[in-house]
Amino acid sequence: MMFRQHSGFRQRSAFRHRRRGPLALVYRGAASSPCCPEAAAALVAASGYGFDVRFVGEHERLRLSPSVLADAALYVQPGGGSLGPAWKHLARHRETVRGFVDAGGSYLGLCLGAYLAGATPGFGLLPGDTDQYIRTRGAAVRDTHPHLVDVTWRGRPRSMYFQDGAEIIVDVPHTAGHEVLGRYPNGAIAALAADFGVGRVAVSGPHPEATRDWFIDDGLPPVSAAARAAGLDLIDAAMRTAAATRHHGTIA
Repeated sequence: MMFRQHSGFRQRSAFRHRRRGPLALVYRGAASSPCCPEAAAALVAASGYGFDVRFVGEHERLRLSPSVLADAALYVQPGGGSLGPAWKHLARHRETVRGFVDAGGSYLGLCLGAYLAGATPGFGLLPGDTDQYIRTRGAAVRDTHPHLVDVTWRGRPRSMYFQDGAEIIVDVPHTAGHEVLGRYPNGAIAALAADFGVGRVAVSGPHPEATRDWFIDDGLPPVSAAARAAGLDLIDAAMRTAAATRHHGTIA
């Protein structure tokens, strides 16, 4: 979860002129932190899907609703503050988000967005739930300050920006329909993709979308390029469903 503000609204200009492609909606509102939606949008725009990236939220031109999500291929829940206050803003959208994914949409959750994919509280999209990684036995990080955390992503080591990110808990580890993408040093799940209805969910506790200024602002060695490769793989995992290839993009 993201608790401090970073500089970094420069990404906005990247979306002024876009070619029309599958619609990706990135939440920006009371349940997100400054710079997190923009960084998530930049990551999505850098993927190979040619997304038409728009922001959706309480103060955006597009509001989170079934009719708006019906036009989207991907919904992105970016980083934010604490889970409880964020859920107060998003609880009324629980069935909207669940219905979108269940019908074939894709959900991408980053840090707080991973927590919100869980169930207590959350949208209930995962084959289990989430908890704070810093509370797990043998956690490499024990506080809520920004850190680099080592993640084994598909067997390869990645250093990633981390601030009180989620551990993903799978209730029945050997059931079909989910894929562990990354693990923390103690073996806890850091990133997961899973089926939900006809759709797909992909979440990460660390921040693969973190831009160079996040690291610099927090006095951390910048490793954004290596982490970004994991972020693009996370998007691929979210889109790995036939239903998610629909090219709506009808919102003007």
